[in-house]
This record gives sequence, structure tokens and C-alpha cells, in this order.
Amino acid sequence: MFSHGSMSQETFFGLILALGAFLFAMFLTPIYTHFAYKYHWWKKQKKTTATGDSLPVMTALHAHKFKHVFPTMAGVIGVVTVFAVTFICNWDRAETWLPLAGFLGGAFVGFVDDLINVFGTGKGAAGLRAPVKFFMITMVGLALGWYFVYKLGWTSIHVPFYGDFHLGGAALMLIFAFAVVSTSNAVNISDGLDGLAGGLMMIAYGAFGVIALFRGQVQLFAFCMTVVGWLFSYVWFNVPPARFMMGDVGSFALGAGLGVVAMMTNSFLLLPVIGLLLVIEAGSSLIQMFWKKVFKRKIFISAPIHHHLEATGWGEAKIVMRFWVIAGVFAIIGVFIAMTGGIVPR
Repeated sequence: MFSHGSMSQETFFGLILALGAFLFAMFLTPIYTHFAYKYHWWKKQKKTTATGDSLPVMTALHAHKFKHVFPTMAGVIGVVTVFAVTFICNWDRAETWLPLAGFLGGAFVGFVDDLINVFGTGKGAAGLRAPVKFFMITMVGLALGWYFVYKLGWTSIHVPFYGDFHLGGAALMLIFAFAVVSTSNAVNISDGLDGLAGGLMMIAYGAFGVIALFRGQVQLFAFCMTVVGWLFSYVWFNVPPARFMMGDVGSFALGAGLGVVAMMTNSFLLLPVIGLLLVIEAGSSLIQMFWKKVFKRKIFISAPIHHHLEATGWGEAKIVMRFWVIAGVFAIIGVFIAMTGGIVPR
């Protein structure tokens, strides 16, 4: 499919953008830090669930982090970095417009939520109400899905080891929106320990980037590497003890962008493989809510699962690093399935 020389040049292009994104993000970080401290972009500790229930376990586990000021919204660094590098160096209607739009759309939803959390007072200080946030990210997903179907002309999803499964436009739009919404919320839920979401996203974007490269979607591969480059910078500052948090502006941008990338690489069904930890994180929260609603008691000490493990005595760094390892293993499995299951053309 590729000559050796061609593959080398295309890989080099993506890696150069990754390096450029890393350096640009490192340059922007002191600027962000200046404004975060000057204008008090402090993260307010979450003490209730989306349904209004108290979170005594998680509040106690993370009380030490909020004894001092803890800036949030560091995801704005990633938004500026990914937009600037992509717009200047990697702009393409067929491959990079849609994932960038997803990245920015998710960032907008998260940014509104972060602004309310940082500057709001009283009951509204927790951020956007869950139904409002869900509605907003769903509208983003549907709008992007419409473009995916009716402007880029996609008509099917690939089932590994079976082939392309053709769908109507409305059905494919709904699947696209589901990919954006579910991944956005899953990344947001996983962003609860220092370095956890950043590391998981580095691995996931790297895996889908490899799939894009071998599919011949060079600019989409370069987009993924741009995100990875920013995340290298972010994780540098976010490993325990974290200097700041990405906030919803970062987690929703990353999740929405990843959902779009999965659809554009025809790898929607690999999202729960490469993103297995995201499924477990979001799934544990859903199970906890269901169990409390139906059986009036908790199944986990605290949800999502990383807080349950914290409550059982696992150290934060231990959880994060082991989750990274698991994510890396399943990223390899996902890429293998793509190579052997027909997602990557032979």
C-alpha cells in the first residue's frame, strides 16, 4: 500500500507536528498559569453526583488537594495548540476539518461548564446541570454526524472480520452522535486522578493515529499526533502531584475529538477495545447509579472505579500507572484487530 520512502515521509510529518505541538504547549503553559493565578481559576471540589447525592468518600479522599488553590481549565492550552497547529500546518476538508470541529465543539461545551464552576456561586457553582450538558454535546454530535454523512459521503461502518455494514443516513448520524457523546462523557468521568485521563488519551489517540496512517489517512494521523504532542506537555505537569487540571474544556474536547477520529478511521467498533478503560470508568458510574436507584445501596465504595480502588487502599500513582498499562495492552489489541479485521486495506 505504501512504499518505504512514502511511509517514512508521512510518519515524519506526523511526528514533526507532535513535536511542534509539544513545544508550543510548553510555551503556552506559563501564560496559562499566569492568568489562572491572577484571575483565580480555582477548581471547586465536587461534593455531589449528577443526581444530587453526596460524595462523602471521594470528598474525604481528595480533601488534601483542595487545601490549597488548584487551577483548572488547563485544557485551553490544548485547544489553542491543536487548533493553531492543525489550522496552520494540517488543514484539510476531507480529513482534519471534522475532528478539529469535534475537538472545538466539545471544548466549547466543557468551557461553559468550567466557567460556571470557577466563577459561579451558590448551587450553580457546580457547573452546567447534567441534562443541559448532555443536550449540548448531543447537538454537537448530531451536527458533526450530519456533515460526516451528507458532506463527506460516508454510508457504512466496518465490522471487523465481516465487512462494511451499510446504513441509512439517519442511523449513521445517530451512531456518530453516540460515539461523540459517550466518549466525551467517559473521558470526563476518567479525569479524576492526576495524570489518568491525559495518559489514557495519549494511548488512545496514538492507537487511532497508527490505524489512520496505515489506512492512508495521513493528515488524520498527523492530527492524532498533534493531540498526542499536547498531551505529552500536559502529562509532564499533571503527574502526581498535579500542578493543574485540564477541566471539562479539555476532557470534552479530547472525548469528542476521539469519537470523530474513530468514525473517520471506520473503527467505531474498536472504540470499546482501544478505550476499554473509558468503558470501565463510565460503566462503573452507571452501575453505581442503577444499583442505588433500584436496590437503595451502593455496589462500589465510590464511583467511578478509580475512586473505589482509592478507597480500598490503592495509591493514586499505582492506579494511574496500572490503568496506563492496561490501556496500552488493549490499544495494541485494537490496532491488531484493525490490521487483521479489514479496517486497514490490504
